[in-house]
Amino acid sequence: MLAGMILAAAASRLIPHPPNFTPIAAIALFGGATFADKRAAFLVPLAGLFLSDLVLGFFALTPVVYGSFAMIVCLGFLIRRRRTAGRIAGAAVAGAILFFAITNFGVWAIDHLYPRTFAGLADCYLAAIPFFRNTLLSGLFYSALLFGGIATAENRFGSLREGGMAAA
Repeated sequence: MLAGMILAAAASRLIPHPPNFTPIAAIALFGGATFADKRAAFLVPLAGLFLSDLVLGFFALTPVVYGSFAMIVCLGFLIRRRRTAGRIAGAAVAGAILFFAITNFGVWAIDHLYPRTFAGLADCYLAAIPFFRNTLLSGLFYSALLFGGIATAENRFGSLREGGMAAA
């Protein structure tokens, strides 16, 4: 069930959406917080990203993007024992900030859009600020959808709670 939810969310990357309004950070957070097997927690979200990238294409920053999402999986590990709305929202905000910081540093370091100076790095981060809003909003929206969906399913089907999650 968890893998199905993640793959469905990853498939939503393929439909038209506003720039940076994608489910991938929420998928990574959800994977880290819900999969009993830590390998699966990394594998399933990154596999979903990879499958959608097969359609959308890869680019020079792909390793940086995948690395940032792997770090967001680790944020999920921090909330797995107590998945409250506040902790999930806080982790979603932290994930958006982490993604922003890592990927824009990658743009500055790898692409040749900005000079390799402190001023160039500052310009890179400043130019990316308009995109942060959608990154943050999508992380919050899709986290609410995924975590709310699993909470609803757990309440409806008791077998999905902790004991059932280990089997997932």
